[in-house]
Amino acid sequence: MTIDQFNFAGKKAIVRVDFNVPLNEEGKITDDTRIRGALPTLKKILADGGSLIIMSHMGKPKGKVNPKYSLGQIIDAVSAALGVPVQFAPDCAKASAQAAALKPGEVLLLENLRFYPEEEGKPVGIEKEDPAYEDAKKAMKASQKEFAKTLASYADCYVNDAFGTAHRKHASTAVIADYFDADHKMLGYLMEKEVQAVDNVLSNIKRPFTAIMGGSKVSTKIGIIENLMDKVDNLILCGGMTFTFAKAQGGKIGKSICEDDKLDLALEIIEKAKAKGVNLVLGTDCIAADDFSNDAHTQVCPANNIPDGWEGLDAGPESRKAFAEAIKGAKTILWNGPAGVFEFDNFTGGSKAIAEAIAEATSNGAFSLIGGGDSVACINKFGMADKVSYISTGGGALLEAIEGKVLPGIAAIKGE
Repeated sequence: MTIDQFNFAGKKAIVRVDFNVPLNEEGKITDDTRIRGALPTLKKILADGGSLIIMSHMGKPKGKVNPKYSLGQIIDAVSAALGVPVQFAPDCAKASAQAAALKPGEVLLLENLRFYPEEEGKPVGIEKEDPAYEDAKKAMKASQKEFAKTLASYADCYVNDAFGTAHRKHASTAVIADYFDADHKMLGYLMEKEVQAVDNVLSNIKRPFTAIMGGSKVSTKIGIIENLMDKVDNLILCGGMTFTFAKAQGGKIGKSICEDDKLDLALEIIEKAKAKGVNLVLGTDCIAADDFSNDAHTQVCPANNIPDGWEGLDAGPESRKAFAEAIKGAKTILWNGPAGVFEFDNFTGGSKAIAEAIAEATSNGAFSLIGGGDSVACINKFGMADKVSYISTGGGALLEAIEGKVLPGIAAIKGE
């Protein structure tokens, strides 16, 4: 069942959204992108004449009630975004009376799902090494089913619109779907768009295909890099992982970030790219600094010859040119991870060069997908969000999808 095919008139819909929005010290939202992303789905249900039960997590309260992570803080913002008053259930597992009383057009927001350990389904207060852990895990799985069953009992149909948590087999993202038949569970509009965007990048490839993987560690990206090796024409590896590759090839990297236990892996990646005919683009120069701060002294130097006491914090001018060249001619582009410490204004040049090249390629007809928190933060910082094809709301979920893994939150709806 798709959301467009379903008529919500007179129905209660429970919708899993990702309202894990950033809050400042006063509990005010600093970025409402995730709330805005869910609006088409939520408004469709209300426009049909349905009533709406919204559920989400916030932060990592580890199965305990913590006012710092209460969704009560965002009621006014959600009400304003939807244009209707939003009721609040202060206990997500004890909201049946409030849910039952909902009339068409009314909205109920449940308190943080993760105030209950059953949401994540992990035993609390017991280590994996403990002999009793397996029994505790079984007991928790049974409790998780009961928790999901309670949530399901509030509504006639279930909509999952939380791509950011689709890679987790949690009560509200996957287990709950077992309590609805195929005609009464569906993906929301945001999820449909995310699935389509990943499909465009992985299955519906227009060539050349350039993927840009940044960030500090090779180890966190290895699954993605290996999956992409069979798909891409150009693979740009940038950010902190540059220096693991430089050191692996005998370079001097000063005090730059490096995974010394991944040097062999870096060499394997270089060989694999050669064997598969992939154009592997690594940074050849960098902006090095004498301190990890925005105001540090800087110099441009080869990425494999950085003086002692200095560290590479951004891609250098030659690297930026090489990156842009591999991006501008592409017809499919995936970007995950910055080229430098973009949080410091003086070290945003490499990431900005990538963003500008992606924008140019997109204007020339390429499909560009930006995903992962830091890349999204980059594109927003540069004010270029409207210059790319699609910005994913999912960090870990997007990466696992690109790795080729089946996401439990999607499989639970599609029955895969």
